[in-house]
Amino acid sequence: MPAILPTPSGFSFTFLFIDIIFGLIGLTIILVFHGSALNHILMRFERLTLVNLEKKQHNRIFFHFYVAFIFFALIHVSEIFIWSALIIWLNLIPDTVQAILFSGSCYTTVGFVQDILPTGWKSMAFFIAFTGLFSLAWTTSVMIGMTAIYKQAWHIKYVHRKF
Repeated sequence: MPAILPTPSGFSFTFLFIDIIFGLIGLTIILVFHGSALNHILMRFERLTLVNLEKKQHNRIFFHFYVAFIFFALIHVSEIFIWSALIIWLNLIPDTVQAILFSGSCYTTVGFVQDILPTGWKSMAFFIAFTGLFSLAWTTSVMIGMTAIYKQAWHIKYVHRKF
């Protein structure tokens, strides 16, 4: 059941405070979800690739590497849907497709959808963008670490080749 929250006719510190509280709640939910999911995938990747390195199963390392990237992308898509659900629950954008597009636009910081949030809720877009920036940077740092393992397996497999 959607929340029924009023919107102000002009600027109001009360509504700004409410907007900030819901933004921080959303940001916290997303970052905890992101960190948990990212850590799970990374630990699985490291556990499997260490075994694969010992057994000289280099192609499996390559496979695990690309599967992990697919899961990372799915995590980010899920986070856009989580933001959309919060926006719909707060009845800020009642249309599901518009809520998803708006959340995705803010999350990726591309800004391809105009701000359609009601007055008094405009700063919610900043919190969506913050989570996107933090989450994408966090994922990138994890991927760089994974690339080192991928590169190690590649060198071991192809060390005997002359280019």
